[in-house]
Amino acid sequence: MSEHVILFAGPMGSGKTTAIQTLSDIDVIATEATNTERDVVDKATTTVALDYGEIVLGDEEKVRLYGIPGQRRFDFMWSILRERAEGMILLVNNDAPEPVAAMLEYLDEFGELYDRGGVVIGISRTDVARLPRIADYSRALALQRPGFIVPVLSVDPRSSYDMRMALMALIINIETRAGVVARETEVV
Repeated sequence: MSEHVILFAGPMGSGKTTAIQTLSDIDVIATEATNTERDVVDKATTTVALDYGEIVLGDEEKVRLYGIPGQRRFDFMWSILRERAEGMILLVNNDAPEPVAAMLEYLDEFGELYDRGGVVIGISRTDVARLPRIADYSRALALQRPGFIVPVLSVDPRSSYDMRMALMALIINIETRAGVVARETEVV
């Protein structure tokens, strides 16, 4: 059985824990604590170390799902969890202050995951805030990271369909890139 390790990153409140709970075939291991920054994001708890879940795709692929804390004060976990990750689903909540800037900040922080395997960007809460539009994120991405080919999708982390589409887009990207690298290595 092949295995993939996928990181879920993004600001607090973007839906990382919910996305992993939506996708996981096992009970999710979550490290939630009381949110002391309710003025930033009004939710009762927040991830302080990691979320972990697993999903099996078909009969042959196990995907390990790791969610990182969204707050910078827990960024020591970012380094630990990104080491094994092949790719990342970056979730950004559209109703947050300056969500496009947040997307770019996380891409700067985790850019090596694009090079290592791939990135998919999921914009959550587009039903709550209509602006910015998906095209605004894509435009900012093209200006900041020319040459990055990254799907930018509107997602609801509670939707199995939305999250499976984002995950499958990432897995296809990772496997396609791995195949290209293998062929290039054979040619050399």
